[in-house]
Amino acid sequence: MRRLPRTFLAAATLVLAAPLATLAPAGAADQPAPRLASQRQVALATPGDFTGYGFDQCVAPTQKAMNAWWRKSPFSAVGIYISGDSRACRTQPNLSPTWVATQVARGWRLLPIALGPQASCQPRFPRYADDFRISATPTGGYAKAAQQGAAEADKNAADAMAYGIGAGSTIWYDLEGFDLTNTHCRESALVFTSAWVSRIKALGYVAGFYSSASSGIKMLDDARTERPGQFALPDRIWIARWDGVANTSTTYIPEDGWRPGGRMKQYLGGHNETWGGVTINIDSNFIDLGAGSQPVPEGRCPGTRLGFWKYPTLTPSAAQPTRVKVLQCLLTEQGTYAGPVNGSYDAATVAAARAWQAKRKFTPTDTFEKRHWTALLAAGARTTVKRGSVGESVHRLQRALNAAGAGRFRASGVVDAKTEAALRAYQRRLRIPVSGVATRQTWNKLQQGR
Repeated sequence: MRRLPRTFLAAATLVLAAPLATLAPAGAADQPAPRLASQRQVALATPGDFTGYGFDQCVAPTQKAMNAWWRKSPFSAVGIYISGDSRACRTQPNLSPTWVATQVARGWRLLPIALGPQASCQPRFPRYADDFRISATPTGGYAKAAQQGAAEADKNAADAMAYGIGAGSTIWYDLEGFDLTNTHCRESALVFTSAWVSRIKALGYVAGFYSSASSGIKMLDDARTERPGQFALPDRIWIARWDGVANTSTTYIPEDGWRPGGRMKQYLGGHNETWGGVTINIDSNFIDLGAGSQPVPEGRCPGTRLGFWKYPTLTPSAAQPTRVKVLQCLLTEQGTYAGPVNGSYDAATVAAARAWQAKRKFTPTDTFEKRHWTALLAAGARTTVKRGSVGESVHRLQRALNAAGAGRFRASGVVDAKTEAALRAYQRRLRIPVSGVATRQTWNKLQQGR
């Protein structure tokens, strides 16, 4: 991989690091990914605040595969190996600054991984003749290991910047599992990591660390609890624990470390998954980073509450004013109602409702029923929505699921565990692929009032 000169790194802090939320606005997720002007002049910061699913695979997938997986898979984050001479995938035929910018513009959260020198007692390394392990020589408090850690951070930051992954991004150092009982192996790895963390943070990046729960992660947590202040610790940890549980917990370390917002977990090892007709061999991860996925103010119908657990049938003789206000507001947006939003299911509101029903190919009736509510609440762009998604489309999805009887929750504007469960229940009921992702097919069913 081409290395950048040190002078480039010195200038890295002068490059704009645009927040991910700015580059991937809510509601644009299922549109063609825009081409960013002057891509090489903008350094992207990633992954931002996010709670949801991610996958990692050694060789960055093709653009076609990424597009298919965005539309169909539950994943919103992708791990990419950008640096490190110990990588199995030194050659990355698809990875480029344009690839990086395109994924972020689409909405993907990137997890840049560096796999450089490994622990001295790790039997699978070095992989290549020009590769080397972390020095376990204890002289000077493992001074050689510290030098290696700082030098590797320089290399990793340079490679990240070459791909357009700028300051503010998390770079994850991958330290594969090793024998934690081997004192020199463990201590040299700890010193190496401490030096890497200090240097990568000095270069403006967030320090992330990946390892097995029973070795590298436990090594760091033991240092945190038993030798506080003696080592520079990463800002975030990525726990490899293949227990099949999609959370960020492990029995190897207590719950208090790197919380809140500092953990992710690789809960499934290498396996094939197929989404959108594309099969990739992946590891699966659950992510809870930063402040987590945060709701975006919707800004519709000021002063009118739109979200409820239930949307009962409206008739001229029985209509809850709070729900009628929702109907009047949404019919105004649909262009069939021009009266006041006053909660009265009067002749004008009934006429507007009938006009909307006819427009949507329902048989016009004075009664506004479950199927009408589901279709009206879902109306809008058929944006791909999945765990961790935020924005106006999420509000629409959550309200429509409640109306359809698949959920009973507050429309928060964030796809959380309850929303995902309701979405799966709805898909199962409609006998469409059960993915927990609001695909175009899912939106079609909702907008049909199913």
